[in-house]
Amino acid sequence: MRILVIEDHTLVREGLLLALKGLDEGGVPAEILGARDADEATRLLTASDDFDLILLDLMLPGTGGMAFLGVIRKRHPHIPVVVLSALDDGETVLKAMRQGAAGFVSKASPTDTLLEALREVLAGETWLPPEYRELSGKRRRAKTVAERFGLTKSQARVLELLAEGKTNREIGAMLGVTEGTVKIHVSAIFKALNVSNRSQALLVAQGKK
Repeated sequence: MRILVIEDHTLVREGLLLALKGLDEGGVPAEILGARDADEATRLLTASDDFDLILLDLMLPGTGGMAFLGVIRKRHPHIPVVVLSALDDGETVLKAMRQGAAGFVSKASPTDTLLEALREVLAGETWLPPEYRELSGKRRRAKTVAERFGLTKSQARVLELLAEGKTNREIGAMLGVTEGTVKIHVSAIFKALNVSNRSQALLVAQGKK
C-alpha cells in the first residue's frame, strides 16, 4: 500500500508520515511518501502513479490544493484523494467534494480520526466529518441516479447542485460555466430522467419516483 502526503509545512508533513505508519493492511506497514508542493507531487506521480491514496493539504504554495485536486482527479482518476485542511467550513468541504475528493478531514481532528478516514476511503467509501455526512448521502444519491440514467459527469454535477436548491445562475458560477450551458445540462437531465420539471427531477434523484 502506497500513500502520498502533500503538505508544505515540514514539521506537519513529517508528523503525518510518522502517524500514517500506524496504517497497515494485513500487518504490512504502508509505504508513505511526502511532497512539499504540487510540483514535487507531480514529479512523484509522473515517475509512478501506483499510489493507493493521496492525502492533500489545501493550503499549498504556488498551485493551491483545491486547484491541484482538480488536476489529480483529471490525470489520475484511479487514485482517491483525501483533503486535509485547517479550513473546515461547509463551503470548503462542499467545494472539495465537488472537485472529486473522496474524503475531508479537519486538521483539528485527532490521529485516530485521520486513520479511520483513510481506512474508510481505502475500502472504497466516502468519509466526511459527522456534521457534513448528509452531504455525502446527497452526493451518493446523485451518483447512483447518474449511473442509472446514463448522465454525463457534468450532468451529474448539475443534478447534485439542483438537489441542493441552487439556481441555474448559482450552478453556473460554481461550475465555471455560463447559465446557458447549465440550462442545456438541465434539459438533458430532464430528458434522461423522463421528467418535465425540476421538482420531478428531484423526486427521481431522491429515489421517490
